[in-house]
Amino acid sequence: MKKVILSAFVMLLTIGANVVNAQDFDPEYVKVTNERARKIVDKMDIQSEEKADLVTDYIAKQYRNLSVIHDARDAKIEAVKETYEGEKEARKIKKAEKKADKKMDRLHKKFIDQLSSELTDEQVEEVKNGMTYHVAPNTFKVYQEMVPDLTEEQKAKIWSWLAEAREHAMDAGSSHAKHAWFGKYKGKINNYLSGLGVDLKKAEKEMFERKAQNN
Repeated sequence: MKKVILSAFVMLLTIGANVVNAQDFDPEYVKVTNERARKIVDKMDIQSEEKADLVTDYIAKQYRNLSVIHDARDAKIEAVKETYEGEKEARKIKKAEKKADKKMDRLHKKFIDQLSSELTDEQVEEVKNGMTYHVAPNTFKVYQEMVPDLTEEQKAKIWSWLAEAREHAMDAGSSHAKHAWFGKYKGKINNYLSGLGVDLKKAEKEMFERKAQNN
């Protein structure tokens, strides 16, 4: 038992060290995040080069700061899995995830405040879409094409879910994780539409038929 406890303690110390050292990012990773951020900004209509550089820096640093939180969370979860089992393992993993979520929530708010201090609401939307592969607006467009008789209220409800998914996806650490958030909310939307009496398979088929006729 003492050896297990000591092993766990050493793991946690190692995790702590990794989190601190994570502030000294690999230059190659810094380059990648800078390029990723620049691609988003280059597609925006920012007249001031100084402002464009500042926003690029905000986005790149957001990617890097999120990676610190993700890495610390994942290391903690790995240590828990090697040390505990069963209900205690599940409880400690959930605790690690909640702690990381709180940190990401604070970081997210700070990031949006930074963007809002420099950009218009429309430009902030562009950053959000750029960080999430434009899944929200593209998916919204598909739903409207699939169910063309949606009311404005129904459209607003669908968009609110996609926008909420986007906020979560912005903080996710991988393409897979980002898409998983949208998948979760698309499930809600599909259930909502089914509740309205929409046959989604039929609606999708009819959408493709309309597109074929227009081509």
